[in-house]
Amino acid sequence: MKTKSTLFLIGMLSIATACVASKEPHALADEWELVGEVVNEPGYHVWGCSPMQTDDGKVHLFAARWPIKARFVPGWHTHCEIARYVGDRPEGPFKFAEVVVTGRGEGWDTQAPHNPNIQRVGNRFVLTYIANRGKPFPSSQTIGMLVADSIEGPWTPANGDPSKPMLAPPEDPSVWCHNSRVGVNNPALLPMPDGSFHLYFKATPKKGGTKMGLAIAEKLEGPFVIQPEPVTANDRHIEDGYAFHWRGHVCFMTTDNSGMIETGGGLLWVSKDGKTFDKPLPGFHHFSNHFFPDGIPGGARHHYGKKAKNERPQILVIDGEPAYLYTPSGTAMDGSDGTNNYLFRRKVRK
Repeated sequence: MKTKSTLFLIGMLSIATACVASKEPHALADEWELVGEVVNEPGYHVWGCSPMQTDDGKVHLFAARWPIKARFVPGWHTHCEIARYVGDRPEGPFKFAEVVVTGRGEGWDTQAPHNPNIQRVGNRFVLTYIANRGKPFPSSQTIGMLVADSIEGPWTPANGDPSKPMLAPPEDPSVWCHNSRVGVNNPALLPMPDGSFHLYFKATPKKGGTKMGLAIAEKLEGPFVIQPEPVTANDRHIEDGYAFHWRGHVCFMTTDNSGMIETGGGLLWVSKDGKTFDKPLPGFHHFSNHFFPDGIPGGARHHYGKKAKNERPQILVIDGEPAYLYTPSGTAMDGSDGTNNYLFRRKVRK
């Protein structure tokens, strides 16, 4: 028979265990609330806002945009550019500030810089993105990286050579993404505690489905070396990763395109070292199914896909906790002429 003292100790142990467990990364899907639209620019499709909060409290969003006259497809890979938008707080409102990157008209980034990711490394800002040569497409997609001392630029190639991408598919046929059908794309840079850098990316090998890979560099200038095997053990299509540190772990948010947990939702992958990720947790819910259970608003326009869902998740971390989620949707809920970006705020941060 357990004494009161024993029961008390068991109870205290259970509380302590729960407290330790609460400090581990956990599923985030139920913790997001929809704030609303954050970037809507008439005459443009806008896609994938990557946020950066500067020391003055302002939030800068780096997004891909292209004119609606180019249509959604093929416009994103023929007419895209990267623009910066600025707001006084995470919720905005956000105003267009400038065009940051355009295609050079030749070489690896002939056209359509797309899917930006902004990070801070010490006192410098680092912008990674994709571009392509034109033909062949999509296999000519590669990743570029720019650095600047100010969020307003000027931006210069991290590797010192504008004629060379920071990351291209490997020439070694033993590496998993050799001859990837989509090149290497959708970058997510993450500075590591030991001073190295992880650059996550998407690739689709000739044999096998799309997976997430990792390239590692000892310094920001590179070279980034692609690891022999992918870092995600997904058996269905995923993409659009965003990497961040959370509670002593490396976390990686991707889309869940084909229903590993929830079709059209998001996946939160967790790792101790950032090289091998565990079975994913629910990251965010399907846009229309969860937030509009009675149906999307009348007048909504489908520019890409027939059901409103979120893609290209990008996260703003505040005080070590994921606080805001920025995602584009192929459906303009307000019926506007191009795609927009939406904001979700985390309801509980503890």
